[in-house]
Amino acid sequence: MKKLLHSLLLLLAAVIWGVTFVAQSDAMALIEPFTFNFIRFAIGSIVLLPFVFIDAGKRKRERAQISGQPQKKSGLLSASLLCGTMLFAASSFQQHGIALGDSVGKAGFITSLYIILVPMIGMLFKQKASPTVWVAAIISLAGLYFLCVKKEAAFEVSDLLYLACAVFFAIHIILIAKFAPDISGTTLSAAQFAVASALSGICMLIFEKPNINNILGAYSSLLYAGVLACGVAYTLQIVGQKHLNPTAASLIMSLESVVSALAGMIILKQMLSAREVCGCIIMFTACILAQLPAKKQKSAG
Repeated sequence: MKKLLHSLLLLLAAVIWGVTFVAQSDAMALIEPFTFNFIRFAIGSIVLLPFVFIDAGKRKRERAQISGQPQKKSGLLSASLLCGTMLFAASSFQQHGIALGDSVGKAGFITSLYIILVPMIGMLFKQKASPTVWVAAIISLAGLYFLCVKKEAAFEVSDLLYLACAVFFAIHIILIAKFAPDISGTTLSAAQFAVASALSGICMLIFEKPNINNILGAYSSLLYAGVLACGVAYTLQIVGQKHLNPTAASLIMSLESVVSALAGMIILKQMLSAREVCGCIIMFTACILAQLPAKKQKSAG
């Protein structure tokens, strides 16, 4: 039951992120990538601050009652620096790819390669994934292809950006799986956003020329990306991953590609083709397969 609940939290995060593709695309008509990420992550961090203080006070009282000892740091600094840096890198590559005007379908497909990269990179950290999860990952990749790639894949600069994005998102998912069990979800979310915002802000000042009028013009996209995509969705990810294998978690979160296609149909009036519907079905099948319990091998004799 607990696994199902956490899976639903990740599914909700995927829904929010899927719609974010529309906000990201709209914002690029007015502001530049680093400026967009600087503001969205700053908003996400600020929105969570009240909950961070409430949660910190609650956890401190609980630990004092149990052991009489002051609250430990529990690796928050290192976790926020590592997760925030990976989030900054992944989001920067993705946002620059979107800014180049490449098709959203190809962007969704290449970015979601993290469903394959997570178990591969996880092996370097001695994390194991069941054969069922590996099969589901391959099936999900096929579903993403049917859903997102409508033309023959041409190798472009944006492809490299999305591939780099997928690598850093995969590492981010693995790091979250490592730190989430020991650190408050809201605290880690706010901290990693602060790091990502600071790094984006530095790059914004070096490489871009932010315009206040253009920023105000993109307020709706920035608020959605900051409050919902950051403040809500990334917190759901951290809480949801507490009791899930990182590979299974990445499969559920990759459903953002399915949602982005549906959002395009509803918001942008883009109808789904038979090929895209087929991709949606394959994706959902893969996610269900990933949640099936692995069979335990019987010991001989």
